[in-house]
Amino acid sequence: MKLASPSPRAPAAWLRQLAEGAMALGLAGMVLAVFVNVVLRYVFDTGIVYYEELSRLLFVWLVSLGAVLAAFENQHLGFDLLTARLRGVPRQVCLWLARGGTAYVMVLVAQGSWAQVRAGMDSRSTVIGYPLALAAASTLVVAVGVLAALAAEVVRHRSRTPHSPAGSELIE
Repeated sequence: MKLASPSPRAPAAWLRQLAEGAMALGLAGMVLAVFVNVVLRYVFDTGIVYYEELSRLLFVWLVSLGAVLAAFENQHLGFDLLTARLRGVPRQVCLWLARGGTAYVMVLVAQGSWAQVRAGMDSRSTVIGYPLALAAASTLVVAVGVLAALAAEVVRHRSRTPHSPAGSELIE
C-alpha cells in the first residue's frame, strides 16, 4: 500500500486557508463590535469602549493579512505603463529592479516594525490593556509575508523552462 505524498502546494494552501479563516473571524468580530456599539449608542445612549479599540485592532490585522494574501496572488495595484511596453531583457531588468526595490523597502519595514514590537512590549493599550506590540506586529507580518511572496516568485521564475512565453514571469 503506497501512501500519497503531500503536494508541495499543501502547506501553502493550508496557510492560505488559515489566513482567510483568521480574516473572516476578524471581520465578523469587527462587524459585531461596531454593530453592538451603534445599537447601544442610538438606543441606550451608551457604548462599550472595549469594542472601539478591539475593532481598530482587528481592522489593522485584517488589512495586514489581506496585504500578504494579495502579495502571494499578485493582486496588489501595480503601475506597468513602462513594463507593459517592454519585451525581452529590458522587461526582465525592470521586473528584477522592481522586485529588488520592493524587497529593500520590506526589509526596512521589517526593521522598523521589529523596533516597534520591542518598544510595544512595555506599553499597553489605553482601554483593553493589550501590549501595543500586538498592533505593531501586524506590519512585521506584512513585511515578512511580502518578502516570502517575493522569494516564492523568484523560485517559481527560476523553475520555469527557458521556453516560457513572454509575460509568464508574473505570479499565476
